[in-house]
Amino acid sequence: MTDTSRLPNFLYIGPDKAGSTWLHEVLIEHPDIYLSPAKDLYFFDRYYAKGPEWYAGHFKDARDETIIGEVCQDYLADPDAPERIHETLGAPRVMVTLRDPVQRAFSSYLYMRKHGEGPSTFAQALRAEPRLVEHGRYGAQIARFREFIPAQSVHIAVFDDLKIDPQSFVDSVLSWLDVAPMTLTEEQRGARLPASRARFLPLAWVVRRAANVVRAFDQASLVGAVKRSPIVHRLLYTPWGTKAPEIEDADADWIRECLRDDVRALDAEYGLDLERRWGW
Repeated sequence: MTDTSRLPNFLYIGPDKAGSTWLHEVLIEHPDIYLSPAKDLYFFDRYYAKGPEWYAGHFKDARDETIIGEVCQDYLADPDAPERIHETLGAPRVMVTLRDPVQRAFSSYLYMRKHGEGPSTFAQALRAEPRLVEHGRYGAQIARFREFIPAQSVHIAVFDDLKIDPQSFVDSVLSWLDVAPMTLTEEQRGARLPASRARFLPLAWVVRRAANVVRAFDQASLVGAVKRSPIVHRLLYTPWGTKAPEIEDADADWIRECLRDDVRALDAEYGLDLERRWGW
């Protein structure tokens, strides 16, 4: 019987393309924090039918850490995740990192193209793949979680702050989690890789598909170990020199018009000043 008492009291819930991999690799080094070895367990969206014992199995090695958590970029956008999280975990601390939806959508599109998916132009993808825009509807998504999670248990970070000063960014997260501060290494401070840079695409394609298969067979921890291997990490994440495409002004304006009311609602609710910060 799996011990379900060691389920997470902390979740990073999204969105994607907003520094979740960096956050996972930093927090997993903190002595008072236990994270699942693999990022993105997808329990509360893809694998909920497997039950809480399956989920708890990913945290079986947790000991006396103050914080037990998972980093999964997809939960924020999933309409069923808030209630499922509440039913399984109660009211854990949840964190989001908001990135300009224009930049986030474009980064997600480039990720699709690197794996041979989606239309050949960003404009076409915006119409063919509604999730590129809808995953940036942060105000509505956070509101769903607030039905189950109190305000003091929600930490809203901004991706721009991570880019500008990663140490201050992580200081804020650790203070909110009420654990000791940590000093980032030079490697950690410099590891925020731009999602638009080219990588070794054939290996990325193979690793992504293999990871999905391995997760389906309950070996998510193996995914984390492989991705953290120095050789695979270097091949996957070292830029190979190809200049990335740029966002067309018309596409950026179209996304802003779709999401402007949502951003304004976020600013009004939380005083984030996102519309000004993102140049909307």
